[in-house]
Amino acid sequence: MKLLVKAPAKINLSLDVLHKRKDGYHEVEMIMTTIDLADRLELTLLEREEIKIISHNRFVPDDQRNLAYQAALLLKERFHVKKGVAITIEKTIPVAAGLAGGSSDAAAVLRGLNKLWNLGLSIDELAIIGAEIGSDVSFCVYGGTALATGRGEIIKELPAAPTCWVILAKPFIGVSTADVYRRLQLNGINHPQTREMINAIEDGNYDQVCRNVGNVLEEVTFHLHPEVAQIKEQIKRFGADAVLMSGSGPTVFGLVRHDSRMQRIYNGLRGFCDQVFAVRMLGERHKLD
Repeated sequence: MKLLVKAPAKINLSLDVLHKRKDGYHEVEMIMTTIDLADRLELTLLEREEIKIISHNRFVPDDQRNLAYQAALLLKERFHVKKGVAITIEKTIPVAAGLAGGSSDAAAVLRGLNKLWNLGLSIDELAIIGAEIGSDVSFCVYGGTALATGRGEIIKELPAAPTCWVILAKPFIGVSTADVYRRLQLNGINHPQTREMINAIEDGNYDQVCRNVGNVLEEVTFHLHPEVAQIKEQIKRFGADAVLMSGSGPTVFGLVRHDSRMQRIYNGLRGFCDQVFAVRMLGERHKLD
């Protein structure tokens, strides 16, 4: 038996860090939304008790370092599953890009194996399990648009963000999220207006969404990798309505409403950056079959 599952990327419309927690994590407020840039996973039921990762991308580990592997192992051990799975990952989302590609793959495995292994778990139960794998996995289980708090695992659903084009540009570098958080100085940073962003999304007000994008991690990543700041300035110059780095970077995205401007920015960036995508926002949450 085989099952195909999509694993969409996410962007942060807003990312705020409130304080360092006693457990070593940071307390965050993030507004995230899924976009139509997705990895595709094929899950094949194995009668033998084995978890196998297959990928032709040299940056994707095929062992326990892979979050998709960790998701399968966690379900297998937690629910004493006597079967296995082969997970073929067709990567489209850039690796180490601030787009939650690995987390989304893990979330897709949780949703897929829930069906393939007949576990009968609810989407809320899967999200709770996902939090044990990584901070973004809970959001990726649900998809859609949401406010994420705690270390990112407490999810409050929001309406779909106003529809628009999302143009993404990723330079050929990877950024360590742990390193960025470690270097973040919480004194004197400008905090995004999270409440204003929520209001803008709830009102369906695209202009207000654009006015309230913000990410406190930008300055740290810009300092480590000045080329990321240059990409942001380039997208601004090309005329995007709003420009922001996603997550800890290095991917920068621009929001655009009009097709003609999207095409102009996309074409301009392709001569300037390694990986460029133009996709739509996804409004819908995932549903379990």
